[in-house]
Amino acid sequence: MAEPDGNTDVPFWKRKTLAEMNRDEWESLCDGCGKCCLNKLINDDDELFFTDAACRLLDLHSCRCTDYANRLREVPDCQVLTAENIHEFKWMTSTCAYRLLAEGKDLYDWHPLVSGDSESVHKAGISVRGRACSEEDVLDLDDRIVEWPA
Repeated sequence: MAEPDGNTDVPFWKRKTLAEMNRDEWESLCDGCGKCCLNKLINDDDELFFTDAACRLLDLHSCRCTDYANRLREVPDCQVLTAENIHEFKWMTSTCAYRLLAEGKDLYDWHPLVSGDSESVHKAGISVRGRACSEEDVLDLDDRIVEWPA
């Protein structure tokens, strides 16, 4: 996927596959929308439903994990996304950079890597900022089902 002339002016996400990215490149793909941290429900018919109730570790303003390094210990059902397992995560939203690149698509203009602005995802209305609550404040997830994340 590298350019034939070795042109490094081309952004890394256009030059490399997900599997070729180093840790910093991989982590920078996260746009900070927080959608993956929303609780999801699956009914008996295997239908997926998003809620607006976020993981207790999600900072609802920054839309970033407050304890990313320890998230797997703190939240046992937290999922680790890798280049190898990305296709297993059918619940990833259509705006997710990992999903977009895995499907051979490009990043949106509002993605911080493209815009150069970490707030662009929020300004574009893509993130959960102002639309989610903490799961700790929710009694019944069935009452929190929403349409907007997908």
